[in-house]
Amino acid sequence: MQESIILAIESSCDETAMVVIKNNLEILGHIVFSQAEEFCKLGGVVPEMASRMHEEKIFTVYKQVMKAANVTIDEIDAIAVTYGPGLTGSLLIGINFANSLSLLYKKKLIATNHLQGHILAISLEHQITYPMLSLVVSGGHTDLVMVNSPREFKIIGQTLDDAVGESFDKVARILDIGYPGGPLIDLLSKEGQPSYQLPFPKNDKTLDFSFS
Repeated sequence: MQESIILAIESSCDETAMVVIKNNLEILGHIVFSQAEEFCKLGGVVPEMASRMHEEKIFTVYKQVMKAANVTIDEIDAIAVTYGPGLTGSLLIGINFANSLSLLYKKKLIATNHLQGHILAISLEHQITYPMLSLVVSGGHTDLVMVNSPREFKIIGQTLDDAVGESFDKVARILDIGYPGGPLIDLLSKEGQPSYQLPFPKNDKTLDFSFS
C-alpha cells in the first residue's frame, strides 16, 4: 500500500481543529482550539464571533499540528477540509485556509462532510462491517443514517426541529447554568428525582425525531 499523509482541517462551529493522519489510521498530530470558554459567558455560540476567532487562531493551530506531527508541508499528500454542514462564516475560514495551502503548495484538496466524519471516525478504533446503522448525535444534528459503504450514506431519520444538543443548550440557558448544556445537565440529573410523568410526544411510522 502506498503511504499517504493527510492534513485535515475542521472549523464547522466553535472549534478550530487540525489533524495529521497517516494511512487513514495513524494520528501523527492533533490540535484543537476550543471557543467554549468564551461562549460559556454568553450562553451559546455567536456565529460572527466564532468566525473571527477561527480567523485569529487557524494559522497558529496549523503551525502547532505540523510541529506535533513532526512533518513539513512537503510531506503532506493532500489537504482535507470540512465543507459542511455548519456555520457559514466558520466554514469559510477553514475552506479558504485549506484552499490557500492547496494552491500554494500544489496539494490535492478533499472536501469532507463533517457528519460523515463523525461516523467514519469509528474506524480509528474499531473495524467497521457494512452495511451499518449509525446514530449521529452531535451539537446541531440528530440523524439516523444507513451506511452501506465509506462513500454511501442515506439518512433514514432526522430531527424535525431541534437537535439533542440544541435542546440541552436551550434548557441550560433557561436554567442559567452555563454552556455547553449537555455535560452540565447530565451532571445535575444524577442528583434529581423522577418527579414528572412525561408524555409520549411522537408516535408515527417514520424514523424521525422531535425534541421541540
